[in-house]
Order: sequence, then structure tokens, then C-alpha cells
Amino acid sequence: MSSKYPVKQVSVSRIIHAEPSAIFEVLADPSKHSVIDGSGSLKQVKGNPGRLALGSKFSMGMKIVFNYSIKNTVVEFEEGRLIAWRHFGRHIWRYTLAPVAGGTEVTETFDWAPALIPAMIERQGYPTKHPVDMAKTLERLDTYVTTGEVPASQ
Repeated sequence: MSSKYPVKQVSVSRIIHAEPSAIFEVLADPSKHSVIDGSGSLKQVKGNPGRLALGSKFSMGMKIVFNYSIKNTVVEFEEGRLIAWRHFGRHIWRYTLAPVAGGTEVTETFDWAPALIPAMIERQGYPTKHPVDMAKTLERLDTYVTTGEVPASQ
């Protein structure tokens, strides 16, 4: 994929012993995002946006220092393989799924190249902070998809 932006992204991957379709169903359901969130900042989906597709809009209740809502738009979508969204700041959260022996390699990427102010994201340390939370998200996604259990809150 070519881009007009310089590469500014961090990614974390994990093999999950499940079919891509089962994992994708969770990622395409914003009501499940707070279940799998490893940062502890996602609280709940606002309203009932339904299953996500390219161009879908959905809002999440968040808490980072204080409570707020953020509206997202799905900007990349390939059924069973890729889903990505962004909000007004324009940085992107992307999930790619690739079948591998014994399951699916899931990669979560935080891409701040298209952000309105990428230097601010860098100054706030998100490129180094986010991979820890992303690894927790993939661990929670793994638990939820493979056992059906909601991982314990953080």
C-alpha cells in the first residue's frame, strides 16, 4: 500500500488459535471493543452502530483522565482480513489478519502518519506507550475468541 505520508507506525502481532472469520467478527462489532481493549480507556459503544463496514461511523465512551466520547469512521475494510478506523485526529487503528498454521496472525497497528499533528503524538510518547497496551489488547482478544470468556477488567 503506497502512501503520501512518511511511515509513522508501531505494530504488535500475536498468533491466535482461531479462524480469521471468528476474530474478525469481534473486531467488526464495536460493542466488543471495550471487552478486548488493553488500555482500559474504552468504556462502551454509544448507540447501536451494528456490524462495521467501510464508511461505518461509531462512537465510543472513553476515559483518559476524564470521560468523553469519540466518533470513529471505518477507513479500511477487507472482510475477514483488514479493518481500520480513525477519529477527528486522523491517526488510524488498524487490525490485519493472516491465516497461519494453527490459527491466525493478528497484527494491531497504530499509524500516526496521517494525524493532524503527528509531532504532538510523538511528544506525548504514544508511539512507545501504545505497544504495551496493544499487546494486552491482543491477549484479551485471544482469550475472548478462544474461550468465550470476558477477560477480567484491568
